[in-house]
Amino acid sequence: MTVVLPQRLAQSEADRAVEQFEPWIRRQLDEQRLAAEAVAARAGYIPWQGRLLPLIEQPGLKVAKRVGDSVLVPDGEYRPAVERLMRREARSEITTRLDAATAEAGVEWTALRIGDMKTRWASCSPGGRMSFSWRLMLAPEDVLQSVIWHEVCHIEVADHSPRFWALLDQRWPSHRANRAWLTRHAAELVI
Repeated sequence: MTVVLPQRLAQSEADRAVEQFEPWIRRQLDEQRLAAEAVAARAGYIPWQGRLLPLIEQPGLKVAKRVGDSVLVPDGEYRPAVERLMRREARSEITTRLDAATAEAGVEWTALRIGDMKTRWASCSPGGRMSFSWRLMLAPEDVLQSVIWHEVCHIEVADHSPRFWALLDQRWPSHRANRAWLTRHAAELVI
C-alpha cells in the first residue's frame, strides 16, 4: 500500500494519520482480498444478471457472443471482447427497462450513455439524459432494476431530498437492500 502525502505535511503527522485510520485501512485491504478471492473462485465464468455463465473459448472467433446459457469468447485474451459484448447487452437491456420504468412513472428519458464510470453506477442529468455503467450487467437483475428506478426518480426529483427517497421507496421498496448488495459486491463486478 502506498500513502501519498502533501509535500508540506510532516512525517510525524502522516504517521499519526495512518495510525488513526489503520482500522479503516485494514478493512479496505480485507475487502479487496475477499473480492479478489471471489473473482478467482469463478474463473471460467462470468456473472450475468445474477447467474454465472460459462466462458467457452472458440478458436478463430473475433467477438464474444452469448449463446443460450454460455458466452463464447475468442481464445487468448478475451476480456476486451467480453466488455464490448456487455456494453452492447447493457444498452439493449437498460433501454428496455428504462422505457418500462419511465412509462410506469409517466416521465421521459432523452438520451442514454453506457460507460465505465469510476465513481458511480449511473446518473441522470437535467432533461432526462441517462448514463449507466455496463458493469451493472454483472449484478443481479433486481440490483440493476433498483439503479434504473433510482435514476428514473431523479427525472422528477433531482436531489437526494426526503421527497426523492419517499418516491424511490414507493417505486422500488427494496432499493436499500439492493444498494447494500452493490456496495458489498462492487469490487467483484469485473470480467
